[in-house]
Amino acid sequence: MRSDTIKKGLQRAPHRSLLRACGVTDENMDRPFIGVANSFTDIVPGHLHLNQVAEAVKLGISHAGGVPFEFNTMAICDGIAMNHDGMRYSLASREIVADTVESMAQAHQFDALVLIPTCDKVVPGMLMAAARLDIPSIVVTGGPMMPGEYKGKNVDLIDVYEALGAVNSGKMSEEDIGELERCACPGAGSCAGLFTANTMACLTEAMGMSLPYCATAHAVSGRKIQIARSSGEQIMELLNRNITPSTIMTQEAFENAVIVDLALGGSTNTTLHLPAIAHELEDRGVEVTLELFDSLSREIPHITSISPSGEHTMFDLDKAGGIPAVLKVLQDKIHSELMTCTGKTLKDNIKDSKVLDQRVIRPLSDPVHKEGGIVVLKGNLAPHGSVIKQGAVDPDMMEHQGPARVFESEEECVKSIFNGEIQEGDVIVIRYEGPKGGPGMREMLNPTSAISGMGIKSVALITDGRFSGGTRGPCIGHVSPEAMEGGPIAAVREGDLIKIDIPQRKLEFKVSELEIRKRLKEVIKPKREVKGWLARYMRMASSADKGAVLK
Repeated sequence: MRSDTIKKGLQRAPHRSLLRACGVTDENMDRPFIGVANSFTDIVPGHLHLNQVAEAVKLGISHAGGVPFEFNTMAICDGIAMNHDGMRYSLASREIVADTVESMAQAHQFDALVLIPTCDKVVPGMLMAAARLDIPSIVVTGGPMMPGEYKGKNVDLIDVYEALGAVNSGKMSEEDIGELERCACPGAGSCAGLFTANTMACLTEAMGMSLPYCATAHAVSGRKIQIARSSGEQIMELLNRNITPSTIMTQEAFENAVIVDLALGGSTNTTLHLPAIAHELEDRGVEVTLELFDSLSREIPHITSISPSGEHTMFDLDKAGGIPAVLKVLQDKIHSELMTCTGKTLKDNIKDSKVLDQRVIRPLSDPVHKEGGIVVLKGNLAPHGSVIKQGAVDPDMMEHQGPARVFESEEECVKSIFNGEIQEGDVIVIRYEGPKGGPGMREMLNPTSAISGMGIKSVALITDGRFSGGTRGPCIGHVSPEAMEGGPIAAVREGDLIKIDIPQRKLEFKVSELEIRKRLKEVIKPKREVKGWLARYMRMASSADKGAVLK
């Protein structure tokens, strides 16, 4: 056992003395030491309940013969960090989570890990650490929040953001938004729609790194606690059989994750996170690129319509059969003979699964859209690619051409929107918000929600930053190369004609290559006065099409 390094032999008497101070007994010294990475914090709704989940995990570990040791990681709530400087830390925190788990596991020589994340960057961060360490690991995602109810309708956090635009345009009163904000987020869990946190939980299960039904079992349900305890017991089997993350997270498993992502119409942030996790396994021949998303999106239909793309919630998806039911529908499209954390193949895991509501999980013969929910666009504006959630785009905006309205930051854009300066047909360009330019690649939920809430229909938005998983509409993010790295988006000028053609996967502006090169030579980049961790991140972060990992 790895943990023998810190507990066996005469030279480890000082180590054992410290372990005894933690309550470890003679009998415990002969058992495997299991790290329990808990991202609990009481300022993030998705993590409020994780101490209860961790207790269930530890009971399972102890019952199965292991010794659990709990430690904590950080967690940022993107909703609270949104639209101010705090959002610069969100994506960067993924690397801190990964480094924290790696550091704790290596310093204390844990034999295996149970990982307990919920929100956007914490799930991929912990998976990155699991891949990097490659010791037996299992993930217990914290589960979705229940939807709120406002005037008889299901609501979630995105409804509150969009209400800001409605209030600004006089379509909603301040009293109404006050009532909405009090009921939209009713308690613990990740926000109720298919935003980034819930998307990543679904893909974790699809890859085989969490037990069946874990992704959709709600945070406040007894089933979540049952799954947590079972996961604690199951880590001991994974340890005994030496089933490690590299055994489970193969190239084919990542392809399954992309397929499920496209079928669900998940968050565009997965095009950052899946490549970043795969990057940790590149020595095993694993690679996830934008080209993989693009090729599969042409083959995989979009079969669910979950908020923000539709009216259903994660609660509806859970009642309809969860991810096992989605995988059952996709069984002819996926790689099913793959090992999972159950110790069985994916095929075995889903053999008894059923779709319990075809209005929520539709058959391949009757999809929401014939193509996948995420599309990669390229052209002279994004030579290395950009991403859009086409499943959330109105059919009338699948092709659009309009004049550029250029902003050097999110704040400039939001001010212009609320001042009524954006017209129907405009193409908003927000640049210098990429991994290096932000720095930190902030999410753009405020401008997209403001446009939607104000009822502006035919406006597109393009950025080298990224969008919240709750974004809907013709919003194109992750434009690469980013402006700070000299990408063509830095050459766009006010009034340039921009053409978006989603069916043809094109993103172009009507400027010659010669003129683009001339303009780029004249660009004056904004200076970002940052220090500490963000300064390091700005120097080291790769481009969005490479997952924004640290070089």
